[in-house]
Amino acid sequence: MTGTTMPALFVGHGNPMHAIEETSFAAAWREVVTRFPRPAAILAISAHWETDGARVTTMERPATIHDFFGFPAELSRVQYPAPGSPALAERLRLLAGAEVAADDAWGLDHGSWSVLRRMYPAADIPVVQLSLDRQRSPGEHLALAARLRPLRDEGVLIFGSGNLVHNLRLLRWEDNRPYPWAVEFDALATQLALAGDLARLADYPAFGEAARLAIPTNEHYLPLLYVLALRRADEPVVSFIEGIELGSISMRSFLIG
Repeated sequence: MTGTTMPALFVGHGNPMHAIEETSFAAAWREVVTRFPRPAAILAISAHWETDGARVTTMERPATIHDFFGFPAELSRVQYPAPGSPALAERLRLLAGAEVAADDAWGLDHGSWSVLRRMYPAADIPVVQLSLDRQRSPGEHLALAARLRPLRDEGVLIFGSGNLVHNLRLLRWEDNRPYPWAVEFDALATQLALAGDLARLADYPAFGEAARLAIPTNEHYLPLLYVLALRRADEPVVSFIEGIELGSISMRSFLIG
């Protein structure tokens, strides 16, 4: 598929139960992939794989990882048997221009498969996962992501999975009303994303209390930076999902290209 430029996606994945329950978000994940060609392969960047030093999965058959607890047994029985792609992993390592280690032990965590099983339920497209290197600053993550841009011209769908606002300690189980600070930060970050202002998005602590509450730890936020860094100057950015669940989880999602 060389010559076919694929879009890039950031998806707010939220509750793992969207993988098996019929929700408006699951329906939107199914719909968005009808807007562009079927990819040759998928590169996933999930909030749920952090490492010291960047790593990329290289196995032929990545395992389905059930990295959660307290959910119905039905969810833990889900399998997403997509093949891997050692060739894509090696191509990524070549483009990265910095050390990205090969990993044959991880697989696909729920940040990836809970969304992909809605998008591509046949699980017949090769999927590779890139980890989030804890040792890199947001600006360094942006730089690494930009080096991966050529993959889009090679038929690869680059897919970031996280949440723009993600604070599990302040979930509202009984009262789903979003916190004012969650609404504030979701709106501000969306405005900056649509404007392509990566420098301000990377410097999110400068936004004060709303950012501190929205991003107590940044692993769910960083996949958004990866996807936005893949944008070319003339490409549109579309917010195709919005909404805040349980008070403090933004489901905001973006399509680039």
